[in-house]
This record gives sequence, structure tokens and C-alpha cells, in this order.
Amino acid sequence: MTTNASLSRAMSAPSSPPLLPLPDRVAALLSDLESPPRLAAHLRAVHDVAHRLIAWMEHHRPGVTFDREAVLFGAATHDIGKAVHVAELSEPGSAHEEAGEALLIGRGIPPELARFAATHASWTDPRVGLDDLLVSLADKIWKNKRVPDLEDLVIGRLAEATGRAAWEEFSALDELLGVIGDAADERLAFQASFPIHP
Repeated sequence: MTTNASLSRAMSAPSSPPLLPLPDRVAALLSDLESPPRLAAHLRAVHDVAHRLIAWMEHHRPGVTFDREAVLFGAATHDIGKAVHVAELSEPGSAHEEAGEALLIGRGIPPELARFAATHASWTDPRVGLDDLLVSLADKIWKNKRVPDLEDLVIGRLAEATGRAAWEEFSALDELLGVIGDAADERLAFQASFPIHP
């Protein structure tokens, strides 16, 4: 396993805004892949936002069932296919999705965790559940991108699980996403401060 200084900083160094470090398991994988530092910075930002979403869910929607560890792993690895398709760090493309899932499975990650690499941009995929939607939401709201279709799916799942009206779930989620979105410029600046190439 090799780790260059820039990659190491992207994964765990103190940051502005303060971001949780990537989990050791993911950091080891990114180091082994000699991941672009910018990819690691992006995964760290999305992972941190996923933590915020989960904390809100656990505090405000404790009766809603989801897999906390799966969501966090999915957020921390959703774009790992960009370690192979590096051009997709700066250009549009979806080749990284299936490649990421295959890469993770090839490294011994169970399919139920590897799937997030493929589902994070495919909200209508039959495999998509609330866990997948939370990873997708974290991947959008980290940069304050609001996607009504995605948010509607999350709201629908929450309303179904809680028995609350959809408008109540919308109001609560909208407030949370606004607060998370407030730090988007700082997260974007953090990501941009790291090079695409190691």
C-alpha cells in the first residue's frame, strides 16, 4: 500500500470545513488503488454529509429502518470507479458506476455494499432502497444541488415509514438540506484544492 502526501491529506487531515476522516477500510483501499487525491476529497465530503443525514434520521426519525453502516460505506465509496475512469473526475460520464461496483467486488467487498457504486445515480433501479437514496442524496447535497425527483423519493419513503403526511416530511427534510447546503462552497473549495493526478 502506498500513500502520497496529497492523498493522505485528502483522506484524513484537518480540513475546512471540518470533515470526518474516511473510514480506515476505505482509506486503505484508496491508497492501494493510488487514487486521485481529488477523488478521495470528494468521497470524504460526501461521507461527512452522509453522517449528517444519518444523525438527523436517528434523532428525528428513530423508527425508520435503514442500514447505517451500509449508507456510510456507500457514501465513502460511491465514486470509486473514478479511480479507473479518471477523466470522469472533470468530465461527465457514467462508466465509473459499473466499474466501481466490479472493482469493489473484485477486492472482496460484498455485493450488498459494492452496489452503491452502481446505484448512486440510478434512483429508479429495482435494487434501490432507502439506503441507496440516502447515498444519492448525500452525493447531491454536499454541493447544495437540489434534485426534486430524488428528494421526492426520499420523502415518500419517510412518509411511508412514519405515517406522517408527505408535506411534513418535505418541510423537515428541506430544512435539514438547507442547513447542510450552507457549507457547500467550503466543501467544493476543499475538493478543488486537491489535484486530479497523484
